[in-house]
Amino acid sequence: MFHELSPGSAFWLPHGARIYNKLISFIKEFYWDRGYDEIITPNVFNLDLWHKSGHAMHYKDDMFCFDVEGQEWAMKPMNCPGHCLVFADSIRSYRDLPMRFADFGVLHRNELSGALTGLTRVRRFQQDDAHIYCREDQIEAEVLGALNFMKDVYNIFGMTYKLELSTRPKKALGEVAVWDRAEAALARAMDKFSGEGSWRINPGDGAFYGPKIDIKVMDAMDRIHQCATVQLDFQLPIRFDLQYTTQSKEEGKQFARPVMIHRAMLGSVERMFAVLCEHYGGKWPLWLSPRQVQLVPVHADFFDYSSEIRDKLHKEGFYVDVDLSKETFKKKVRNAQIAQYNYQLVIGAQEKENGTVNIRNRENVVEGEMKVDEFIEKLKKEREEYK
Repeated sequence: MFHELSPGSAFWLPHGARIYNKLISFIKEFYWDRGYDEIITPNVFNLDLWHKSGHAMHYKDDMFCFDVEGQEWAMKPMNCPGHCLVFADSIRSYRDLPMRFADFGVLHRNELSGALTGLTRVRRFQQDDAHIYCREDQIEAEVLGALNFMKDVYNIFGMTYKLELSTRPKKALGEVAVWDRAEAALARAMDKFSGEGSWRINPGDGAFYGPKIDIKVMDAMDRIHQCATVQLDFQLPIRFDLQYTTQSKEEGKQFARPVMIHRAMLGSVERMFAVLCEHYGGKWPLWLSPRQVQLVPVHADFFDYSSEIRDKLHKEGFYVDVDLSKETFKKKVRNAQIAQYNYQLVIGAQEKENGTVNIRNRENVVEGEMKVDEFIEKLKKEREEYK
């Protein structure tokens, strides 16, 4: 829901919060396997940080700024400058690289009220944001790793995608030669990932700090969405004077500057939620569904047995409800189907006597009677199928 007292900032109700949190934990599972370290950074910073990063010059009108003891502060609209502070806090060695920092910090952008559009353009949001600090010789491998990460995520969602290389804009920071190197590195990685000629150039649409790979995602209705992105950045490491120690003992070569890769798979969780709502048409797969099981007792005599099953499923981590209303049996089943529960479990005298449940799936196909423990194992297996 939204409210006029905080336009552009969503209130997540219980079922929406289930999906929202699952999308975040879904990405965190990939982080564990792909060598990311999650960090947590502040939500507000002195504006000096944004002057140092260059965002104040390019982005201040889109930031929420306020006074703190006579100094100008702002809520963060992105995580990258804060991550640079983390990298700069310790002496880094070439052996430490690549370093992959992930952050689900809350971001705020001062979008004009007329530009706000549901969950696709908001003021308060979270991203599955991460920044990779690496050596120049590691760029292609890290970009390829990010593209393969993206491929795994969108294959699970059943979505296709197209790649675009967005190049140097008019307001770019830094030397043209540095931009040329960055664009060439991204192009080589894209060729290795999907083959020459499989992507196109989007001239002049890069970020002010570096070129980027835009991933255009197609949903079930072949509509295009901008969600994932991979961006190469030579500028922020310069502006924050980031460096790492090298193997060289030659004067002037003991330190080198890392390259920074910005990447997100979902993009904003809010926008991805909106995209997936329409992509799935409300028929969420079990692992992502906020309504997994509805128990339908045929008579009040079976309310207690239904509640016992509900507690057992709940302990196994499933979202399960019991319809204890006075509606007719047919109405209860119909309501569960309209609500898109993945499974409806009919409970009557036979099921209570046998210690079973009678299973109907979301498409109203009767799968028949099954022992409760067997049904739980069936659910567990289906819940893990996306992996």
